[in-house]
Amino acid sequence: MRANCSSSSACPANSSEEELPVGLEVHGNLELVFTVVTAVMMGLLMFSLGCSVEFRKLWLHIRRPWGIAVGLLCQFGLMPLTAYLLAISFSLKPAQAVAVLVMGCCPGGTISNIFTFWVDGDMDLSITMTTCSTVAALGMMPLCLYLYTLSWNLEQNLTIPYQNIGITLVCLTIPVAFGIYVNYRWPKQSKIILKIGAIVGGVLLLVVAVAGVVLAKGSWNSDITLLTISFIFPLIGHVTGFLLALLTHQSWQRCRTISLETGAQNIQMCVTMLQLSFTAKQLVQMLSFPLAYGLFQLLDGFLIVAAYKMYKRRLKNEHRKKNTRCEEGCHNKKSTSPKETGAFLEVNEEVTITSGPSMPMDLHTTLEPTGHISSGT
Repeated sequence: MRANCSSSSACPANSSEEELPVGLEVHGNLELVFTVVTAVMMGLLMFSLGCSVEFRKLWLHIRRPWGIAVGLLCQFGLMPLTAYLLAISFSLKPAQAVAVLVMGCCPGGTISNIFTFWVDGDMDLSITMTTCSTVAALGMMPLCLYLYTLSWNLEQNLTIPYQNIGITLVCLTIPVAFGIYVNYRWPKQSKIILKIGAIVGGVLLLVVAVAGVVLAKGSWNSDITLLTISFIFPLIGHVTGFLLALLTHQSWQRCRTISLETGAQNIQMCVTMLQLSFTAKQLVQMLSFPLAYGLFQLLDGFLIVAAYKMYKRRLKNEHRKKNTRCEEGCHNKKSTSPKETGAFLEVNEEVTITSGPSMPMDLHTTLEPTGHISSGT
């Protein structure tokens, strides 16, 4: 592992910029668009989503970090292992295999936070997991890459983008801190900000998806195997994350959160690391994977949200039908109860009025109305 390279020509990846192939210019424009849009998206989303975080619940997750521990296990245990197994199973070229592995070793992306909000997940856990995985990436990324590339004999050293990790942490923690403060001081206004932020986040996600498709239309002619992996990789992350959370007896809300956090990776960090580590010719074979992964990750997220909304609507309809039946049944009971109560009162009045001086007569008149009630009912 090498230290982070600057923009000077001393870095091998930057020294070949003058000899960029034509196809790679598209990736340069794409990186600029994704960088700007992602920065704006992170700032707005993290501030608005921070308005849904309560400091008390956040502190509870930190004091009892069972959900965070499960999430980190998924992030730096399941995802790198899945990436390694996919690269071996599909017999990828060395450059493509490294791109898949780097993606698996990246921390969680902020895109998972907006999806978590849309599926009524645990926002406190989601933001805490994203922050903790980004901090843990400072040590876990080089460790995972070192362990899984021992048998590959790479000629090129991998450069960890520590500067990018630091920028991600700043863009994540500062807006969230402001959002938590706003939620504490002005809880009513924070709900409005949260709704606006969710809408803006959805629009920005669509902008990222459209920009990615338009600017990288030439990349879709790449290896079909790499596109297949980019499609199934996030799905495997979502499913395995959900199952591991379920096996560790997490709540359904936390299971949804951990599932989304596991499958959503930091695409920008992966692209930055590949550009710092490889030459322009090598990047032609590699950059199509993180791009395709990002687009399929968006698609999977929207599908999960749509499935959850349909499931939620179905439960509401069933609950509404049950309430309607219950109201009808209660109405029928209420309509019959006054009659029975009135008859009972009338009988008691008759008993009181017609009661004679002798005791047998009283018993006879008392039993008679009771028999009348039982036969009537």
